[in-house]
Amino acid sequence: MMLQNHWVKNDKKAYLLIGLFSTVVFVAVVILGRVKWEVNLGFNVHVFALLNAIINTCIAIVLLAALWAVKSKKFQLHKALMLTALVMSILFLVSYILHHLLSGETRFGGTGAMRVVYYSLLVSHIILAALILPFILYTAYRGLTGEYDRHKKIARYTWPLWFYVAVTGPLVYFLISPYYQ
Repeated sequence: MMLQNHWVKNDKKAYLLIGLFSTVVFVAVVILGRVKWEVNLGFNVHVFALLNAIINTCIAIVLLAALWAVKSKKFQLHKALMLTALVMSILFLVSYILHHLLSGETRFGGTGAMRVVYYSLLVSHIILAALILPFILYTAYRGLTGEYDRHKKIARYTWPLWFYVAVTGPLVYFLISPYYQ
């Protein structure tokens, strides 16, 4: 059984909102990544980086469960899981911004092959994380408006990229965390 659409289709408004939201998030992350608040909160602010890794791990698990649900034709479960992944991504974004505002930049101290592995993961993760948001929102929009053929067509590309970002985030954390001060 397919789901009922829950949103009224309005591509012009959706494109505007998706583009605006994606741009604001991108600009905020870039600008705030260059700012550091000198605040002593009384705890190690790198707890936010750990929280980010945990949230990303959970998102990856939810994305796998959502893929299983849609392949099993459990569309209501798929929808609930994907909306959960979206909400978790918002929590991730808040935690990510807090971490970077409070901790500043950490330099990777590894050498040799580990340095190549780390920077390969980091660069691919950052590029895809920056690019994937509008595609995630567009894919969700197509599903919520009941355009399942278009939703499925773009989800074939969006899902694996989102999953890659969710998996590489904790890997990057694991590699950089020994260098947190």
